[in-house]
Amino acid sequence: MAEKPKDLEERTAVFAEDVRAFVRLLPRTISNIEDVKQVVRSSGSVAANCIEANEALGDKDRVMKFRTCRKEAKESQLWLRLLHTGADADLDTRRKALRQEANELKLILTAIIKKLE
Repeated sequence: MAEKPKDLEERTAVFAEDVRAFVRLLPRTISNIEDVKQVVRSSGSVAANCIEANEALGDKDRVMKFRTCRKEAKESQLWLRLLHTGADADLDTRRKALRQEANELKLILTAIIKKLE
C-alpha cells in the first residue's frame, strides 16, 4: 500500500477516492446498491468537512466541523462493514483496509478535537 499523505485534507480526499474505486468493483446486489450510496456520501463528507474545518470562522465552528468529520468517518466504517463482497477475498481485503483507514481518520480527528477543546 502506498504511503499515506501527511496532509489531512489530502488524506481524507484519498480515502473518498479509494472508497469510490472500491465500490465500482462490488457485486450489484440490492443491499449493495443502497449501502454504496451511503458510503459514497459519508466518505466524501469526511473530506468536505475537513476542508470546511480548515476554513472555519472560529474555534467553535472548527470543532463542530471536525466533529462532523469524525461522525462521518465512523459512519463510513459501518457502511463498509455492511457491503457484500461475495466470495472475493481481494475485495474483502480492500474493504478491511478501508475500514482501517476510516478508523485511523477517526482517531486522528478525535485527537484534533481534544486539542482544540
